[in-house]
Amino acid sequence: MGSTPNDTDKDTWKRLDFWIFGLCAVSLTVTPFSSESQTVCRQTCCSWFSKAAECFASVPGSVLPVLLSTLFCRYRSALKTIRLLRQNKMLMSAVPRVEPPLLPARPIPVVVEEEEERELPPKSPLRPSTSARSPSKKLWKGLQQLQQDPPFTKSDLNLLQLIKAGKEGVFYQARMTRGTCKGHSMFTCKISKEGVRLKHVDMEVSIMRKLMHHKNILQLLDWNTTAEPYILIMEYVSYGTLRTFLQTNRAHLSTDPELQSLLTIASYHVALAMQHLRSKMIIHCDLALRNVMVNKFPWEVKVAEFGLARDLTRMASRRSSRWRNPRQRVPLRWYPPEYFKNNYYSYKGDVWAFGIVLWEMQTFGTLPYPNLETSEQVVYHICMGHKNTNPEGCRPEILHIMRDCWQEPYTLRPSFTDIVCMLESIMENDADYVDVESPEQVVTDEAEIQENNRLRAASVSLDTNF
Repeated sequence: MGSTPNDTDKDTWKRLDFWIFGLCAVSLTVTPFSSESQTVCRQTCCSWFSKAAECFASVPGSVLPVLLSTLFCRYRSALKTIRLLRQNKMLMSAVPRVEPPLLPARPIPVVVEEEEERELPPKSPLRPSTSARSPSKKLWKGLQQLQQDPPFTKSDLNLLQLIKAGKEGVFYQARMTRGTCKGHSMFTCKISKEGVRLKHVDMEVSIMRKLMHHKNILQLLDWNTTAEPYILIMEYVSYGTLRTFLQTNRAHLSTDPELQSLLTIASYHVALAMQHLRSKMIIHCDLALRNVMVNKFPWEVKVAEFGLARDLTRMASRRSSRWRNPRQRVPLRWYPPEYFKNNYYSYKGDVWAFGIVLWEMQTFGTLPYPNLETSEQVVYHICMGHKNTNPEGCRPEILHIMRDCWQEPYTLRPSFTDIVCMLESIMENDADYVDVESPEQVVTDEAEIQENNRLRAASVSLDTNF
């Protein structure tokens, strides 16, 4: 059974009325009475016709005959209504207008409020009034005022020694020209290079603040991002990067019989730092031996350099971390094959990089894939499934972890929690066990042994003299 006009939408009938009324107005031969009325009529007709077009676009074909018959009836009634209104208008214009008599003007009393007159400060046309500002705007203004007076500048720093030069910044051992930085007389500072964007530095600061209070993360003390160059001040490390430390002390360490135990302890602390990053949902994206700092080898090694790191608790950061920008400069020799094949990087990418770090430790800071010179060769080598060669003298347990970190597909790689457990079991099985949790106790024991030897020698000399 067909639809009836009562079934249609009320909005559709309103649009039809507009169209009918406009059609009737156009069909009248009598023009409006003034130019303003003509303009209003044209505008009204245009709007009516546009609404009529919308109406017919929304009407199905089965209801069209019913609508046409209804249209004709409404057209005639609307035409009659317009003619009656026109006749009434003509009758009203024929009646003479009688002006009311003018009344004498009366003085208007002025009411003066008994208030103290206050001189208001002139308002700036470019700044809204303070009373109209919300509390958030006031807070933002206060933060801007704090940033206008930075706690330090580059002129306040005394740069002592270059630690390393990265792609985004340069690391120095430094001190303040006067005073200290939050109680630290010596510290590590990172000075950004020209062209580094402020939002990237702010992201690095927020990530380092989120990772604070962990013994294997280089702690952030202060920062200045009000003007270039942007400066980050971090805690002091004695020996710079782990790569430089191993290269400098290679001759001494290579003859140490406890070398593999020391490297295992250092690897364990790096894995603890990466486990902490995973618990905070942060991807490092630049884990390498050059980004691991040494304060006391092997017990105090700290992961640093969070310029490429991403916080996955932020949606924008999640998109840019898992599918990274191919134009961004990245350390290709430390990146997994899924990045080159699918432009994908996740926590398992950091696990791959940790395997490269283990290989760097065993080779005393050698560059990965040393026989490859160009970036194209490195990418092709990794995508074809080739790995670094086995380091000479590497213990089998570390070599096994290294190979697990390079598993494909990436879902087969272990987590950092698994890696920490494997390294703990290796250290517990070592013949000469070293306390990895309290190196200060080890140093104290060595000092006590030396002191006992000195006292024993002194007692022997006293016995000889008597």
